[in-house]
Amino acid sequence: MPRQRRSGRIRVRGRDGGKRLGAAELGGALGARATLVQFSTAFCAPCRATRGVLGEVADMVPGVAHVEIDAEDHLDLVRRLDILRTPTVLVLDADGRIVRRATGQPRKADVIAALGEAV
Repeated sequence: MPRQRRSGRIRVRGRDGGKRLGAAELGGALGARATLVQFSTAFCAPCRATRGVLGEVADMVPGVAHVEIDAEDHLDLVRRLDILRTPTVLVLDADGRIVRRATGQPRKADVIAALGEAV
């Protein structure tokens, strides 16, 4: 059974298993080891804080990229991935497979721990 935690924590969601995202869908290259994908909206205060946390982690961990997607401009992808609120963070492995998912502002320690499964 997949582990699930409260908002802001990185968790496994069963419905994401096996879904992959590529550079064309993300609008940017995948990281060599992992990619942190953030779905945001323009007036979302937690999205700005999440951008800082994910950017910091991506700068700290070699081979990790951070890609931010405007949810309002990519509604087809939002619907396909069942993104219900912002910020939502997906952790992808090097092949673009979704290995973790979080809603709300994640803690840096949780993001780093989630990367352990992706790399």
